[in-house]
Amino acid sequence: MATTSDGVPAEEAGDAQAVVDAFPSRHHPRPEIRELPAPPPRYWRLIGPGIVAAGVGLASGEFILFPYIASQVGLVFVWAALVGLLTQFVLNMEIERYTLATGETVLTGFSRYWRHAGLMFAVLVYFASIWPGWATGSATLATYMFGGEPRFIAIGMLVAIGLVLTLAPVVYVALEKAQMLKVAAVVLLFVVGAVFAIGAEVWADLPQVVTHARVPSELGFALLLGALAFAGAGGGQNLVQANWIRDKGFGMGSYVPRLASPVTGAPTATRSPGYVFLPTEENMRRWHSWWRFANLEQLATFVLITFVTILFTSLLAYATVFGADGLSNSIDFVRTEGEVLGMRVGAWFQYLFWFVGAFSLLAASMGLVDYTSRLAADVITTSYRPESNESKLYAGLVWGLVAVGTVILLVGNPQPLVLLIISAVVGGFMMFLYSGLLILINRRSLPAPIRVRGWRLAGLVWAIVLFGVLFVLTLVDQISGLASG
Repeated sequence: MATTSDGVPAEEAGDAQAVVDAFPSRHHPRPEIRELPAPPPRYWRLIGPGIVAAGVGLASGEFILFPYIASQVGLVFVWAALVGLLTQFVLNMEIERYTLATGETVLTGFSRYWRHAGLMFAVLVYFASIWPGWATGSATLATYMFGGEPRFIAIGMLVAIGLVLTLAPVVYVALEKAQMLKVAAVVLLFVVGAVFAIGAEVWADLPQVVTHARVPSELGFALLLGALAFAGAGGGQNLVQANWIRDKGFGMGSYVPRLASPVTGAPTATRSPGYVFLPTEENMRRWHSWWRFANLEQLATFVLITFVTILFTSLLAYATVFGADGLSNSIDFVRTEGEVLGMRVGAWFQYLFWFVGAFSLLAASMGLVDYTSRLAADVITTSYRPESNESKLYAGLVWGLVAVGTVILLVGNPQPLVLLIISAVVGGFMMFLYSGLLILINRRSLPAPIRVRGWRLAGLVWAIVLFGVLFVLTLVDQISGLASG
C-alpha cells in the first residue's frame, strides 16, 4: 500500500491533512497524527480522576456552604447541589473529550485561538486560590479538638502540603492516594452518622428536598453562587480534570509524560504539542470504549460521591443546628454542630466529625495548591517557555502559593466563609467563560465524528446561561450591599 512521507496511507492522506488543519497553528504547532491507544483489558486500574475530583471538591460546599444553608433554611436548597453537579458533569466530560482526543489540556486548546487565553484562566485561578480558605477552615476545626491559633496551624498545613507535592516521585499518585483516603474517612462518617446521629424525624423530612425546593434569596446571591459553583468542584478544578486524566493515561494522554518531582522523580521527555487520531473504524471503536468508561467513571465517583456527601452533611446540620439562635455567618456554626452531636451521640462522635471535616478541608487544600500550580506550569511551558522544566516550574509555583497564603494569614485573620465566597464568585465567572470556549474547541478542532453535539451541546449552553446569570446577580447583590452600607 502506497504511503506518504509521514507513513500515512495515501488514500487517507487527504483526511489526515483535514484533521490536522482543523487545529489553529498560529500560536502552537499542529498536533501529530497517531493511533488512539487501545483501551486496557481491565478499566478498574484507571479509576481515579473522578475520585480525585470528588475528594478535592469535598470541601467548602460539602462541609461549610451547604451545611450552613441547611442550618439557616433547612433542606430547601439541596436540590441545587444536583443541578450544580450535573452541570459540572457536562463540563468535566467536555474537558475530558478534548484531552482524550488530543493529549492536550483544554487551556492549550483555548490558547490555539488566542495565545493568552490559558494565561488569563491561570491568573483567575490564582486569584480564586490565593485566599487560604480551605487551610484556614481545616485549622479552625483542628483548634476545636486541640486548641491553638488557627493562623499558625494553617501555615503549618500549607508547608506540609508544599513538601508532599514537591517530594512525591509522581505528583498525581500522591494526590490520588490522599483523596482516596479522604473519601474513605467521609464514608466512615456517613455510616456512623446514619446510625447514631440522624433520627427518624429527620429522615422523614428528607422529601422536603423536592417538595419544598426553592431559592432562599434571603441568604444573598454570593452565598448561593458559592454553593452552586462549589457543589463538587467548580472554577479551576474543572479545568484540571484534563491534566489529571492525562497523568492517569486516558486516551491520547498516554503519550504525554506525567508530572514528576524535580527532587525524587524520574526525568521526563520534552512534551509534544499534542496528538490527534484519524477517525478510522478501529480508532472509533476504541474511542467509543474510552468515552463510555470516562463517563461512567465520572458518574460513579465524582457525581455520586459528592451528592451523597452534600445530602448527608446537610442532614447533619438540619438535625443539629437548624433553628438554633445566635448562629454566626461563619465556620463557627460547625463548632456548634459538633457540640450538639456530642451531646446527642457522645463526645467521640463530636471529635470524629471535626476530625473528618478538618482532614477533608486539608486534603482539599492540597488539591487546590496542586491544580493551581499545575495549570499555571502547563500554560507557561506550552505557550511561553517550552524549553522550561515543567516539574521544576511546578515546584516553584507550589512554594510561591504557600508563601502567598502564609503572608495573607500573617497579615490578617479573615473568616473562612468570607474567603470561600470570594473564591466561589471568581470560580463561577470562570465557568461562565470556559463553558463557551469548550463549544469552540470541541466543535471546530476535533474530527467531525467526535465533536460535541445534541444534549451535551445544550448542556454547555445551559452552563453559560446559569453561571452568567448567577454572576451578574451576585455583582448586583454586592453592589447594592455596598451602596446601602
